[in-house]
Amino acid sequence: MESTRTYAWPRGAEAADGEALERWLAGHGWEVDPTVFMAGALGPAVQVRRIGTGPDGEAGLLILPGETVEFAGDRMRIAPRMPAGTAAGACV
Repeated sequence: MESTRTYAWPRGAEAADGEALERWLAGHGWEVDPTVFMAGALGPAVQVRRIGTGPDGEAGLLILPGETVEFAGDRMRIAPRMPAGTAAGACV
């Protein structure tokens, strides 16, 4: 699920998924933080930060496998999960 406001970070993400995430983030002024890497049973987690902030800058956002990120104005956040059995709303 990908739109201009949301990006779904898949479980078992591969290099192509990381490249797509980087392009999406760059369009919103954010980037993958190269200083943080976490591998897990469901795939890699990704730390993102606003472009231009270094390790001592403002806190970024850790995206776990299977989470959807939402660009909310000037920040990124994890999109709320839909309860099971609920139809997904339109992405804008």
